[in-house]
Amino acid sequence: MAWYDKAVFYHMYPLGMTGVEMKNSADGCQNHFPVLWVYIPYLKELGMNAVYIGPLFESASHGYDTIDYRLVDRRLGSNEDFRKFVDIAHGHGIRVIVDAVFNHTGRDFFAFRDLREKGEASKYRNWYKGLNFHATSSLGDPFSYDGWRGYKELPELNFNEQDVRAYLLDVVRFWVDEFDIDGLRLDCADKLDISFQKDLRRLGDSLDREFFLLGEVIHGEYGRWVNDETLHSLTNYELHKSLYSGFNDHNFFEVSHNLNRNLAIAKNLYTFLENHDVDRIASKLQKPKNLKACHMALFTLPGHPSLYYGEEFALEGKKDGYSDAPLRPSILSEGMEPNEFTDFIARLAEIRGQNPELSTGDYKELCLQCKHWAYARVLNGSAVITALNNDEQSVAFVVKLPVSGKKAFDLFTEEEIPIEAGNQIRIKLAANEGRLIKVTG
Repeated sequence: MAWYDKAVFYHMYPLGMTGVEMKNSADGCQNHFPVLWVYIPYLKELGMNAVYIGPLFESASHGYDTIDYRLVDRRLGSNEDFRKFVDIAHGHGIRVIVDAVFNHTGRDFFAFRDLREKGEASKYRNWYKGLNFHATSSLGDPFSYDGWRGYKELPELNFNEQDVRAYLLDVVRFWVDEFDIDGLRLDCADKLDISFQKDLRRLGDSLDREFFLLGEVIHGEYGRWVNDETLHSLTNYELHKSLYSGFNDHNFFEVSHNLNRNLAIAKNLYTFLENHDVDRIASKLQKPKNLKACHMALFTLPGHPSLYYGEEFALEGKKDGYSDAPLRPSILSEGMEPNEFTDFIARLAEIRGQNPELSTGDYKELCLQCKHWAYARVLNGSAVITALNNDEQSVAFVVKLPVSGKKAFDLFTEEEIPIEAGNQIRIKLAANEGRLIKVTG
């Protein structure tokens, strides 16, 4: 079993967490990593065993307009500071993957800067898409080019140019050698050249470690990217959307449908309720009482669960128009302190770690109604049953056990649940409640 099969991720957006200025003045090197170093023991106590951190490398503003792939953003600190972060994480048994922003660069990236200075004489004239030296750009360049999704601040790289591919593969080797990272999160993987993703997989497989490749994809047939030739995992936006709307709309059928649509690769997908691009789940749920049950689903459905920093405090946050700033607060902000919900999350992570059924067990649906749902994760003759109620009324129902049960008990309260004739149990749920039940043979 690879480390990522048992991973519970913690997603860190470091530029927001440390409260740095959103415009990079390039005046010297700051050091905000001590704020993140001290976070690591806390993550261990919370039950996290993997960190996805990014964007991380030198950029002009939000982190995705890369200036230098070999330099940690000076607003955060130095390369040595980040290496210490990884070393501390590894010392606590926590793996680290980083953002790989490969579809585009910033305008101050060395290749694009050379183009601006030398025009057609630049040796990087084939590095970017749509170059036309008989036109001008909207930003005043003596040539036009393709901007990522129309944004001229993000010149789009040309993966038909072998030198581009070779350069980026060298960048990954550098990150492994310099920082000892354990994997990559590929930004907008649905738009990233698929043959280059295969190059990355071959590179990762050649390393002296289990190197995890996670792709960011919102829509599409996830199996196109998650297979033995390309990526190990993908962001499960389908499940993300169906989870909060399933609770809000009293429609667990939506969640079940999306889960079963991708069931063949569901264990490999990266599951989440929030991240740096979407509103906080505590702000999305119409009934705050559903927050715990919703996270029970996150930690027990097939996939690699992830928490976004602050989520464990039930932090709220919504986009402000087109601005993501409210989703990316400083960790010194009001409300960023452990509370009762934090203890609940830590217990969920502990339960997942103690019960391998929840990492690698097979999924089996036991009961599905609009307002209540029960499913099991089954492994080697034992099972963990998750029972959820999104209604404002209590409910009781009977399910047949997925294994030959001798004992059933609540994993939170340790209350034993009688196994009735016919190898079944009666589950009682209060309004907006979830329960986790262990069944042993």
